[in-house]
Amino acid sequence: MKKLLLLFVASVASVSAFADEGMWLLPYLQKMNIRTMKARGCKLSAEDIYSVDKSSLKDAIVIFGNGCTGEIVSPNGLLFTNHHCGFSSIQELSSVEHDYLKNGFWAMSPEEELPAPGLSVRFIRKIMDVTSEIIGNVPSIAGQEEFEQITAANRKALTEKLLAEYPGMSVEVDAFFGGNQFFAFIIEKFTDVRLVGAPPQSIGKFGGDTDNWMWPRHTGDFSVFRVYAGPDNKPADYSPENKPYKADRFLRISLDGVDENDFAMIMGFPGSTERYMTSYEIDDMLGVSNPNRIFIRGERQAILWEDMLASDKVRIQY
Repeated sequence: MKKLLLLFVASVASVSAFADEGMWLLPYLQKMNIRTMKARGCKLSAEDIYSVDKSSLKDAIVIFGNGCTGEIVSPNGLLFTNHHCGFSSIQELSSVEHDYLKNGFWAMSPEEELPAPGLSVRFIRKIMDVTSEIIGNVPSIAGQEEFEQITAANRKALTEKLLAEYPGMSVEVDAFFGGNQFFAFIIEKFTDVRLVGAPPQSIGKFGGDTDNWMWPRHTGDFSVFRVYAGPDNKPADYSPENKPYKADRFLRISLDGVDENDFAMIMGFPGSTERYMTSYEIDDMLGVSNPNRIFIRGERQAILWEDMLASDKVRIQY
């Protein structure tokens, strides 16, 4: 599933740990999930989490960079994300003299926040089921090639139509569930994003990429940015005159901690899923694709690593 705002919900039963796992689409929470969520302790309504017509929790959760999840945590555009998500921006802002990767960085005032060129933050403002518009005119006997040609033309036409309906926004029309369902995403993209803080690499990347996929984790895997906007609070190119984005909805940080049986959920952007792969595709992944990727990347990494150990400048650049 590509760039979709989804919900994974976990709750704890009174006798033993129990997780109700699943990637749930936000527009379907009211119809499919909210009753169960409330029974397990959720105090939010489906409308609180995802509303088409008014500000809701969805407006505090953003696509950070090329696909990571971030969350707005203040009314002034402050944003939390993972250290590994902010890593490339921290690297680009680093030098031998100012090695923010190695030593970390903290802005002590708004004036010290560092613009991150090329970094963007995207808000999903609306999600629409457009399956009928994309596959409604595909003949039932269409082969794969004809299916792809027709749906590609329909996606292009629908994208152009929605861009005209939502000026200033971008539009993505993506396939889900093996191409059986399509959703359109109306997106507001901010490109003035600035680094506020990050721990040193020894904390933010402790354990390396291996640790990133293990549980329990011991990594301080976070970085802090801020979204800036023009005078109308709309997206604007970088300017010293821009102001922090005024957020209608943001996550309030609690210092109260958690208790046994507290409800918990995760909301964000899983990049993809392989749950619809055929057995042939799995065989190819396990026997051909993955072994070759591991070998090629290992050889490449060994070459880079030798030069990185010999020069701090090259280490930062690589």
